[in-house]
Amino acid sequence: MQSSGGFPYRIPPGKEYSVRVLLISANTEVTNMAPLPLGLNCVAVAARNEGHDVRMLDLMGSSDSHSILRDSLDSFRPDVIGVSVRNIDNQNMAEPKFLLEPVRCIIDFCRNLSGAPIVIGGAGYSIFPESALRYLNADYGIRGDGEVAFTELLRALVREDPPAGIAGLYLPLGKAQGKDMVRPSIAALPLPDPSLWNTTAGREGELWVPFQTRRGCPLTCSYCSTPAIEGTRIRKRPIEEVLQGIAAHVAAGFKHFYFVDSTFNLPPSYTKVLCGALSSSKLDIRWRCILYPGFVDEELVRMMSKAGCIEASLGFESGCPAMLRNFNKKFNLNQVRAAAEMLKDHGIRGTGFLLLGGPGETRDSVWESLAFADSLNLDLLKITSGIRIYPGTALEKISRQEGMIPKEDNLLFPRFYLAKGLDGWIEPMLSNWMAEHPFSTF
Repeated sequence: MQSSGGFPYRIPPGKEYSVRVLLISANTEVTNMAPLPLGLNCVAVAARNEGHDVRMLDLMGSSDSHSILRDSLDSFRPDVIGVSVRNIDNQNMAEPKFLLEPVRCIIDFCRNLSGAPIVIGGAGYSIFPESALRYLNADYGIRGDGEVAFTELLRALVREDPPAGIAGLYLPLGKAQGKDMVRPSIAALPLPDPSLWNTTAGREGELWVPFQTRRGCPLTCSYCSTPAIEGTRIRKRPIEEVLQGIAAHVAAGFKHFYFVDSTFNLPPSYTKVLCGALSSSKLDIRWRCILYPGFVDEELVRMMSKAGCIEASLGFESGCPAMLRNFNKKFNLNQVRAAAEMLKDHGIRGTGFLLLGGPGETRDSVWESLAFADSLNLDLLKITSGIRIYPGTALEKISRQEGMIPKEDNLLFPRFYLAKGLDGWIEPMLSNWMAEHPFSTF
C-alpha cells in the first residue's frame, strides 16, 4: 500500500483544508437500462460540502475509458481517487461474467498515471470488503454508507493522521479500522445533485433517475445481499427532504424516477404519506419502484397511481408455497395475486420476478411457479435460474453444508446454487417456455 502519498503538505488539525477528489463510476454493465451512479453522487456531494474540489466521472457508455481517464488525471491532478464498484458479476449462471477485472484495469491505469491514494466503495464492494480490496489492489475500501466514512478518511489523509476508528474502512490486510459499520440516519446524508449526472443536453427527461427514500431491509430473505450493503434497520428520509430532492431534479429537466428502495412499501404508513405528498406537490413526475408483495393494499396502490407510479416490480420469486418458505418470504400466493390485480386495476405496469433452482426446488415446483406466474397477467416476467451465493446469507450456510463450496472459497468469483435434478434440464426447458410466453425474459 502506498503511504498517504499525493499530499505535498500537512494541514494541522483544526485548520480548513481542501483537496482535489476524482470519483469514478467504474460500472459499464447495462441490464435493462443504463444505471446512474446514485451512491457516488451522494458521496461527491458529501465531499464537496466539506469544501473539497470534486469531479465525478461516469464511465458508462464510454468506448475509450482510458482516454477519458487520462484526460481527467492530467487536467485535474487529483489528490485522492475514489472508485465505485456497483456489481461483482452479472448474476447469470448460464453466461457468468466477472466484472472486477475491468475495474482492476482502471485502478492499475490510475496507479500508473497518479500517485494519489485510491479508495474503493459501492454496493458490490460492500458485500466483499476484504477479498475485493485485495483483488483490486486499492489502498482503502469503504463498506456501507460512504458519505461519512469517505469524508473522515479525507480528513485523516490530509492531516497524515492514522485512519484508525473510521467505521466501515478497510485496509489491504483485510482489517476493518472501525469496530462496526455505522449506519447513520439517512436524514444526515446529502441528497444527490442533478448537475452531477452524466447526461446529454436536452435528454434529461428521458432518463430514469435513481432516488432512494430509505435504506435497509429487515426481511432477511435467504439469498439476499441487501443486509450486507444497507443493514437490516429501515432508515427513512424525511418526506420534505424527498420532495426537495425530487423538485431539484424536476427543475433540472428530469421527469422520470426509479425509487431504488429495496422494499418501497415498507413501512406502508411512510409510503402512503410519501405518495400523498408527491400528489400534493404537483411535480408531475412518472416513477417506478419495487414492492414486497406482503404489504400491498388497495389504498396504497391507488395513492401510488395518483402520485405518478407507472410501473412496479413484484419480487415474489416463486409460485410454490414450499419454496416461499425456503426463501424466508413473509407473504403467500394469494397476496401476490391480489397485488398483481390491484396494479392492473389502477393502470400500473406490473413486473414479476422468478428465482428458480434454490434449496428444495424440484421440476414439479418449477412448473408450479411458471404456471402461477403465467396466471398473473403481468406485463413482464423476469426469470433467473440458479441463485448467486453471497457470503453471510442462509443460502451460503446451506451450500457449505451440502458441500457445494470449498471451505477456502470466499465467493468473490461467482458461485451459484442449483438444486439437484435441475442441471441440464431447466435451461432448455425455460428457453422453450419463454418462446411461447413472449412477456418473459431472462
